[in-house]
Amino acid sequence: QVQLVESGGGLVQAGGSLTLSCATSGRSLSTLAVGWFRQAPGKEREFVSGISRNDGATAYGDSVKGRFTISRDNVKNTVYLRMNSLKPEDTALYSCAATLSWGYPSGTYGSYNYWGHGTQVTVST
Repeated sequence: QVQLVESGGGLVQAGGSLTLSCATSGRSLSTLAVGWFRQAPGKEREFVSGISRNDGATAYGDSVKGRFTISRDNVKNTVYLRMNSLKPEDTALYSCAATLSWGYPSGTYGSYNYWGHGTQVTVST
């Protein structure tokens, strides 16, 4: 069984930065593709970013391209999401998810088998 624990959320002013972490256990991170999703109150879940298990290919949602960067450290079994130039519309609960699937990182919620509980990010004006 794979466990995922997010951390690093908090309150930040618009234009600021945060780095989220997704610590994995139960399997080696090298066997997992990982994605980040977010959901704001009253809104649908949105794909933020993903990183593949094999070649480190990355994908980003249109709203975060150029501002967010995903990376992984297989030794520390942790995936990071660096978020720069944060906007109030980035406010949401951010969750990481994992899958054993190969290939380009999926932006589809149903493609992931394991989920963390999330970490709240609030961006003030």
